[in-house]
Amino acid sequence: MSTAPAPSAKTTIVGPEDGTLGFLGSIGVRFMLDGEQAGQRFALVEHPMSARALAAPLHRHTREDEYSYVLEGRMGALLGEEVVEAGPGDLVFKPREQWHTFWNAGEEPCRILEVISPAGFEQYFRELDALGGALNAAPETVAALCERYALEMRPDSIPELVERFGLRIGERL
Repeated sequence: MSTAPAPSAKTTIVGPEDGTLGFLGSIGVRFMLDGEQAGQRFALVEHPMSARALAAPLHRHTREDEYSYVLEGRMGALLGEEVVEAGPGDLVFKPREQWHTFWNAGEEPCRILEVISPAGFEQYFRELDALGGALNAAPETVAALCERYALEMRPDSIPELVERFGLRIGERL
């Protein structure tokens, strides 16, 4: 197995104002490193979340793992049946095939770095942002997008998650 950088890789500094910003319907996204820049090994995005924001319905990835590193605030997550809360400096592992979701567990903004491995799923976020976010896109369009990225989504879980954890959806930071 080669550990050499990808042919297109170059040394890069991504500053705090760099990267393209988007909105996924309930949380933001800042694209920091795409898979192309990292030889498809991983991608890195930042998710800013407003107070008590639910990031997504229950869902599971079949092709990639996610690692959420909390920069600021409190992130809650439902990982299978386990509820966890993480603060600055904590890393939450969300393995492929595990049903999960996450949210801002506090009344202050929350920001996480999301490592996606292998890369590719960051393009789902790009496409969802281009549709105006999950709340503005037609359900059949979102379903087709999920299928293309091997993502299983349970939109019917939103009301229970909102009530159970005191969350909100659709508010920009």
